[in-house]
Amino acid sequence: MPLTHILLAIAVVAVWGTNFVVIRWALDDLPPLLFATLRFTFALFPACLFLKRPAVGWRYLAAYGVLIGFGQFGMLYIAMDGHISPGLASLVVQTQVFFTIGLAMRMSGEKIRLFQFVALLLGTAGIGTIMLHGGGSATALGLGLVLVAALSWAGGNQVAKLSGATDMLAFVVWASLFSVPPLLIASLVMEGWHRDVAALAAAGPGAWGAVVWQSLGNTMFGYAAWGWLLSRHPAATITPMAMLVPLFGMGASALLLGESLPAWKLIAAALVMAGLAINILWPMAARLPGLPWRRGAGV
Repeated sequence: MPLTHILLAIAVVAVWGTNFVVIRWALDDLPPLLFATLRFTFALFPACLFLKRPAVGWRYLAAYGVLIGFGQFGMLYIAMDGHISPGLASLVVQTQVFFTIGLAMRMSGEKIRLFQFVALLLGTAGIGTIMLHGGGSATALGLGLVLVAALSWAGGNQVAKLSGATDMLAFVVWASLFSVPPLLIASLVMEGWHRDVAALAAAGPGAWGAVVWQSLGNTMFGYAAWGWLLSRHPAATITPMAMLVPLFGMGASALLLGESLPAWKLIAAALVMAGLAINILWPMAARLPGLPWRRGAGV
């Protein structure tokens, strides 16, 4: 990869990782479900006026919009509203890789291989470490909600793949049409009309800046740049860089929010990241000729 492309990929994962701090800041002023509603409203308008609807069925847009909008970000925002720290949220939500692989295997009937089992054990050990030592950094509710968010993200990945969409930016923008209604209804029911109106009236430049950043920086720039890189380089070259997201997330949370990084948290991160690395990198290494593990890669 040219250096400029490497820097662009790092910029994307840096935006995605530090975005967890931005979410935490915004939740001081906006209820979580209202915040998510605003995020996808701004992701939809005015971009839908300039981007042609992708040539995929409405059912794919609807399923993706509900899974990613309500299932992933709705649950993630609720969890981060006092139930889990931004750094741990950025780590735990990456378990979507395990869920994505599991869903794909269920659909194809493929059996789990040894390296996938080892990766899953490492990831589970990392989550278990967080459950045992979470304390004020993660409650059982927060951890559970982020795992639901990760599962929803994995479901969205499968829907996007089945849809055959090639322009992911347009796909995400138009799918947001189906993210807004369930988020808005849930906000009105769970957070209340009066609270939402009061929050909107009191929201300052920081809160609105966070909403715009979620829509433009995290969604527009992130998906557009990532899709552009994937169109020019093999997925095996680009995808592993996404493992840097928790590093940026935990680092930014420690630097900007003062989140502590005790030994147990670093051990949990190492276990989850090791599992992710094995899941992503082992099949790639298996395709390289002449390496000692190539023969046993199908294990």
